Amino acid sequence: MKHRSEFEKVVYDGKFRILISEEKIEKRLRELGKQITEDYRDKNPIMIGVLNGGFIFMADIVRHVEIDLEVDFIKISSYGNATTSSGEVKMLKDINAEVSGRHILVVEDIVDTGLSIRFLEKKFLELEPASLKFVSFLLKKDNARVEYNIDYVGFEIPNEFVVGYGLDHKQILRNLPAIYVMD
Repeated sequence: MKHRSEFEKVVYDGKFRILISEEKIEKRLRELGKQITEDYRDKNPIMIGVLNGGFIFMADIVRHVEIDLEVDFIKISSYGNATTSSGEVKMLKDINAEVSGRHILVVEDIVDTGLSIRFLEKKFLELEPASLKFVSFLLKKDNARVEYNIDYVGFEIPNEFVVGYGLDHKQILRNLPAIYVMD
């Protein structure tokens, strides 16, 4: 059996091609972890992962951050089972932690339209954090519908539908170890 990153997966009668390899992901995780460690030394931040897609990136980035931090999760939806954003963001699960006066890092799997970021920014700023920054594994800059700022970006990608490394199609394919484009 071939290693998972070496094969072309066929699902839903569609082909997938690799866009970002496991090796490139690991290298970028180390770089981001180092940068966050330096930026948040002595600040005890709270990283808030956006479910479901952000859970793998969140777990991996936390392992590369070499300072004390707290984690929590929030769940929102703007896609459902579609391959493009509906434009409407819905809250499905709120955080449990007290974040007032804390340094918050919101960890997303992918940012494209910016609508989810705007929703999260508004929500968290109302809680009066000490600071609020965003980390996104993937960024589709050319797909923005609103202005937004991402402080830490893993990779900028073209406006293509991608799966793997936490990103899904109809709730599957999250477990692929790299990022694949659905052709």
